[in-house]
Amino acid sequence: MSSRSRRIYAVLFPLLAVLAVGNLFYGAVPVPPAAVWDILTGGETDNPAWSIILTGSRLPQMVTAMLAGAALAVSGLLLQTLFRNPLAGPSILGISDGANLGVALVMLAFGGTVGSLAGYMATVAGAMLGACLILAVIVYFSRKVSSSVMLLIIGIMVGYLVSSCISILNYYASADKVRQFVMWGMGDFSAVSRAGLPFFTVASLAGLVFSLLLVKPLNALLLGEKYAANLGVNIKAARMGVLICTGLMTAVVTAFCGPISFIGLAVPHIARLLTGTSDHRILVPATMLSGACIALVCNMLTVIPGTGTLLPLNAVTPLFGAPVIIYVIVNRKNIQYFN
Repeated sequence: MSSRSRRIYAVLFPLLAVLAVGNLFYGAVPVPPAAVWDILTGGETDNPAWSIILTGSRLPQMVTAMLAGAALAVSGLLLQTLFRNPLAGPSILGISDGANLGVALVMLAFGGTVGSLAGYMATVAGAMLGACLILAVIVYFSRKVSSSVMLLIIGIMVGYLVSSCISILNYYASADKVRQFVMWGMGDFSAVSRAGLPFFTVASLAGLVFSLLLVKPLNALLLGEKYAANLGVNIKAARMGVLICTGLMTAVVTAFCGPISFIGLAVPHIARLLTGTSDHRILVPATMLSGACIALVCNMLTVIPGTGTLLPLNAVTPLFGAPVIIYVIVNRKNIQYFN
């Protein structure tokens, strides 16, 4: 590991800790810092509502933001390496659209609502089933198509088909159902309840660990599929591993938090610029940390200071993502992403 990489890690770890603590102390409802400290250390507070806010809302939301940011960022990195395309992201294969379709069927076709526990579970189940269905379709085509570029095009076309189905459901649905679906589509880290947090945590961590196991074939793929095959890498197995890993992480995050834009697309570029390397042994952990930090910052920015008003998450994430993507497009010739 280079001295530059060590310095980056030395900054990212403390920054992540500071942002995590900041998410606990800062929120729409003012809670005195002393009360937050007492609750975190197991003490008692004068207002029981503060304890409920901290342990029932802010703590799950902070954990969710960290894991979702890391999962989406790593998914984007894996897909950009697989397709050798710096503008590839978790939504490029239509998996996010599949989750959207599942939620659209629950909310628009069957009248489900996120206002009740049963409706919340139905929404999550619909998103998971829709995302997994599209993932199964992509995996099927990955066995039939040898070119990653062609597979990318198939994923985009599948996404268009799914978006068309969603548009039809929106057209025939009532105005209140359409509004509810639109609100879900704006993304929300607070949507994961304490009951759903254990499953979300285990599923996200499993995907992140799986991505670390893909480091060696990813480094080989940087040289191109032919060179990687000559080095003994099973290209089909590596591609399948990347698709399953990114698909499941994207499905879990989208099911629980809604479709979150730009984090999976932009954060890998931020990690590359910070580390100055394309070595996935360094890049994958740096992308995880960067994604978690960016997600925590975005979560804090959704709260308008002094008003208690909350902005939609997808109204904040483009503030980080869009400038990064513009920079990548303008300077693409001067930035070496793939060997």
